[in-house]
Amino acid sequence: MYFRGTIVELKPYQAGVIRDLDRYLAYIQETHRYDVAYNHFWRDQVGDYDPLTGTGMRPYQNNIPGTPHVCVKVPTAGGKTFIAVNALRTLFDAYATERPKAVVWMVPWSNLLDQTVRNLSNPSHPYRQKLNSLFNHRVAVYQKKDLLQGANFSPAVVQQQLSIFVLSFGSLRATKKEDRKIFEENGALSTFASLYDSDQHLLADTDQTALINVIRSLTPVVVVDESHNAESELSVEMLRNLNPSFVLDLTATPKKNANIISYVPAIELKKEHMVKLPVIAYNHKDKTQVVESALNLQRQLEHLAKAERKAGGRYIRPIVLFQAQPKVGEDNTTFEKLKAQLLKLKIPEEQIKIKTATINELAGIDLMSPSCPVRYIITVNALKEGWDCPFAYILASLADRSSAVDIEQILGRVLRQPYVVRHTNDLLNVSYVLTASAKFNETLQSIIRGLESAGFSRNDYRAAGSPAAGEAQQTDSHPKPATQVLQSYLFPETAEPGNEEIEPEKIQFDATASLDEPVILAPSSALTSITQIAVEKNQAFDQQIKQQEAGELLPLLSELGDKVKTVAIKDDYAALVQTLSLPQFYLSVPPIGLFGEAERVLLNQEVLLKGFKLAEEDIKIDWDTVDSDLYKIDLEHTQGNQYRPVFLQIDNVQVKEVFVEYILSKPKAGQVKDLAHRLMQQIGDMYPIPDAQIRLYLERILSSFDAGRVKDLLAREYTYRDKIKKKIRALADQYAEEQFKKLLIVGKIMVEPGFTFKKAIVPGTLGKSLGKSLYEREGSMNNFEERVIAELAALPNVLFWHRNLSRGKGFAINGFKSNHYPDFILYTQKGTLIVLETKGDDRDNSDSAAKNRLGLTWADQANRNPATIGPADSGPANRKYTYFMVFETRRLDDTHTIAEVKELVSQL
Repeated sequence: MYFRGTIVELKPYQAGVIRDLDRYLAYIQETHRYDVAYNHFWRDQVGDYDPLTGTGMRPYQNNIPGTPHVCVKVPTAGGKTFIAVNALRTLFDAYATERPKAVVWMVPWSNLLDQTVRNLSNPSHPYRQKLNSLFNHRVAVYQKKDLLQGANFSPAVVQQQLSIFVLSFGSLRATKKEDRKIFEENGALSTFASLYDSDQHLLADTDQTALINVIRSLTPVVVVDESHNAESELSVEMLRNLNPSFVLDLTATPKKNANIISYVPAIELKKEHMVKLPVIAYNHKDKTQVVESALNLQRQLEHLAKAERKAGGRYIRPIVLFQAQPKVGEDNTTFEKLKAQLLKLKIPEEQIKIKTATINELAGIDLMSPSCPVRYIITVNALKEGWDCPFAYILASLADRSSAVDIEQILGRVLRQPYVVRHTNDLLNVSYVLTASAKFNETLQSIIRGLESAGFSRNDYRAAGSPAAGEAQQTDSHPKPATQVLQSYLFPETAEPGNEEIEPEKIQFDATASLDEPVILAPSSALTSITQIAVEKNQAFDQQIKQQEAGELLPLLSELGDKVKTVAIKDDYAALVQTLSLPQFYLSVPPIGLFGEAERVLLNQEVLLKGFKLAEEDIKIDWDTVDSDLYKIDLEHTQGNQYRPVFLQIDNVQVKEVFVEYILSKPKAGQVKDLAHRLMQQIGDMYPIPDAQIRLYLERILSSFDAGRVKDLLAREYTYRDKIKKKIRALADQYAEEQFKKLLIVGKIMVEPGFTFKKAIVPGTLGKSLGKSLYEREGSMNNFEERVIAELAALPNVLFWHRNLSRGKGFAINGFKSNHYPDFILYTQKGTLIVLETKGDDRDNSDSAAKNRLGLTWADQANRNPATIGPADSGPANRKYTYFMVFETRRLDDTHTIAEVKELVSQL
């Protein structure tokens, strides 16, 4: 995730994880129970849990009583740390702003601890840059020694900033004497006693000045990196001792009791060029051939990388990871012997480095620097989690031929894609595993376990081997190769198993050859097969991505498998539905360069908001009307010296007079700055509107406030926040609609066929079974929706109806509103497609009116375009499109009641 000079933004799938977390918090807000919220969160996505069939998501596991504890599953190279950095803002936005923003960031190993501290502290690193932007540059990162010494760590400091305590599991498990300091009396922290409301938070038999009690008093958010290493009873006790307000697990391989709220499928990483997939595994006759293939493959990849750089690409120097045998016998290929054999091939010594448990020749070396000569790294199993170098392309294992190769520990080290971009040559977009094992089927399982430990499921695996291997390699009883993560190919076995030496004199490799010349490959060589396979399978993977983007694949299925209950289109409608393609709005994009061609891209509001200057818009808002009661998560003491989340009404709360006077004592400019920052934290991201524009708009609003209005703001800040957000959204929608109309008039926006019905859907909670439904079952509906569709479906001219899905699953009328997902789609015997939106009388009419205008415009434009309605003489293919908005009783202009729409539909 870290690229020099680059500020990294969330990838779409990473933003999806944050949205999942935000939705879970919204369910907590709705249910006031973090366990019930989790169950409802998944029920609405994949349906109710059925313990008999195993469908649905297993209910919430209360691992740490009194504390929400959820997990995010992200494969290796998916950017877990960057996701967590962004998640902190989402989490703290859900809690009362008066609480100190404290985070305990836990890691399992010392090298990962050092790396995390370094990256979160470095002002030029994207992680810290993002933290600074999210928390107004008020961020401090502490290690254990800093905390124990009280270095720049006091009650006043923690109240004004985001404080991140990076600690190892070991320092909190307290199994060693030196780790007990966290639990001992500490005079340097005596000032924190002022934070203690009572002794209830104190850990039993522990002095109140002990660091553990200071942390407990802050009720921190706990981020557990590589959380699969923290599942023991001792680890659970460790988490309880922290008295957390929320626990967020990060891992590629969640344990069975994890409460997973977000899955990132492997194909999402490939789509965003985060990983070098698929993995090409090739088995050789002997270890000498493994070395020969590794050396020549590295040379070939570097030749291609050099040519790509000359054409304007980024610098890449592919690296081979040689996995040597541990020192257990004289005949084994140890790391010293392997280095000596490489030197015999006249490979410069500066290009070879050893990294083992006792030898670290990589210390202080920047492997991604163009001046770095390293091309070969020899290890045993030292390159585990926490070591990342995107230039590592080839894993060459030199285990004995008679043994199954233990690869899973370091396989993840070759998966990360350099610079997170797709490279021109297919060979630079995949990774390679080279072996020489007589027990290759067992080795293959080791590779599969390695992919699983990197977060890629068995449902992502498909092996295609030689005829001799056949289907015996497929061990998954439910193979669903939605994503071909691994492709394995067996070389015919001819030699007897043995512990043969590497024979440098038999290796055909010229270490002095120029990189300007490609490696000459013999047609029958192993390297020829490897490169042909790599090109073929990378292109197949790319095709799968296109299928997913076209809606032919359901990403969630590849992760949840049989837990997801899908429903299929009824056979009676299958043939007809294949001919339907619902219109959507597209934008004409000018060609790039002299010889480029104009493109058409799916329209979204982001495009329409280019040029929108929020800071210059009006600030007229009615502050005197009070919205419905709002609640915020807070904490209260419980038995057992713990805290638990509660929900406090936050409108008209009594604000501490000291804080009010502190704000009012400042000059006007200081008041505006502090209050703007406070509101920015509560408003959160309003993409695509830039934060800078929102801040300027807030400052204009706040500059108009007198002392009385400031006091009211501090007493009802969440109501003020919501009014401001509503105003900003209304201004953005208005601007987008004006731009939409202009582009429509000049012909830059057009309607074309776009959305097609999926053969199977995952509606989540199922609704009542009603006749003429398009799918075997449809999604849930409220009482008014059921009444509307029941009456319309009963009409003799209605052929079928469908409960449209939302949140990216169903059909959206895209345009000047953020995607409008209508409630129903109907199709009549005459070939008229009807899109219908229902509105209860409690709906906000301003939003409904805008959606209605968009829907009517969509239908009008669709009916004008021959591409969407077909030629006039084409009979049933000459379909027309209609949009209706239906209200229960009260209605807007150009909308309808049930009786009215029923009469109209009966004539279509």
